[in-house]
Amino acid sequence: MLMMAMMLVAGATAFAGDSEGLKAIMKAKTYAEATELVKANLSSLADNAEKAKAYNKLFELAMHKVSEQTGIITENQLAAQMGGKVKPYDTLALADGICEALDAASECDKYDKQPNAKGKVAPKFAKNPERIWPLRSHLVNIGQEEARKGNGKAVLKYWGAFTDSSADPLFAAMDKNPEKEYAGQVAFFAGRYAYDAKEMERANRYFEIAKQDPNQKSDAVTFQLIVLRSQLKTRQDSLNYVDKLKAMYAAEPENEVFVDGLNGMFEGLKMKDEQAKFLDQHLAKYPNSFSALANKGLMAVNANDAEEGAKWLRKASTAKPDNAVVFTYLGACLSVQAANCEDVAKRKQLYEEAIGAFDKAKELDPNKQMANWGYNRYQAYYALYGENDPRTKSAEADK
Repeated sequence: MLMMAMMLVAGATAFAGDSEGLKAIMKAKTYAEATELVKANLSSLADNAEKAKAYNKLFELAMHKVSEQTGIITENQLAAQMGGKVKPYDTLALADGICEALDAASECDKYDKQPNAKGKVAPKFAKNPERIWPLRSHLVNIGQEEARKGNGKAVLKYWGAFTDSSADPLFAAMDKNPEKEYAGQVAFFAGRYAYDAKEMERANRYFEIAKQDPNQKSDAVTFQLIVLRSQLKTRQDSLNYVDKLKAMYAAEPENEVFVDGLNGMFEGLKMKDEQAKFLDQHLAKYPNSFSALANKGLMAVNANDAEEGAKWLRKASTAKPDNAVVFTYLGACLSVQAANCEDVAKRKQLYEEAIGAFDKAKELDPNKQMANWGYNRYQAYYALYGENDPRTKSAEADK
């Protein structure tokens, strides 16, 4: 009798129906209703299997919203071919439904892969990722429409969901080749919008993903450093950040972004010896590094050493002959040297070289958006040709 009683209890447990909480969730008619019920009942659900079932209900309701809108799109495509009437569809309902389905699929999978009451792992909803994955491209297009409208919050939501799902292990087996050409760019701009929204952790995460695309890597690294710098509050924070930059530089010493970033931090922290040592060591390995050459020149400018500044800025202008800022500073250094030079021939030569540098800066940046070359250029012309020379008058008009 005792054995029979135990068997009856075991049988009752084995064949017990859904919990009351799950029954309520399964009766929900809308995604919003089901979401509230899941929040209220999740902790009371019997096991991982019930939790997976609850989130799958959310997934199905979200997919129903998506299907309503994609069905209209399909009808419109047929209507366009047959000359029929095109019906409007709700782009935001479509995008929101996809985001909701992605979230629900991820939560469902989390519990679906956990051991059930018998201690076994037996996923029941493994097909969900395959169903939602192809629909994600709508997030890119709708996000672009919202960007044109200036709705940054919606752009971040849709492009962020697209990017997050691309990195989610749930979708690791999906074919990512069709979106390879634009996924990195979407991740980068999602990071930009997250930065504008002051969601720094999120921005950093998206820039990290964007870095995997060779076409986005440079810009992504630059903004990633901006994000990290924006969070510095104390000197110790800054020193810790320098250590991070050193590690990044060690991994990619040819990356000029890290060279410029480390130089800027050393300068800001007034670590002049470390700054000079770092630039010298880098130039020993990479003598044509534009960032290192330019920063060596600017260090000399800040130290009021015009001759040393001109030396390094000449090299920088050769390494990158399209930088108006470098040519402007080069012209200024040469003008100072000329003004202090007692040898007439040498003085004339220096002013001519300075004018050449200023003229190049003007050519590269005629509207002075990057460098204010105007007044210094006029001064060089005035010193060399005199006040009444037509060339000086022309330079005066540009100043």
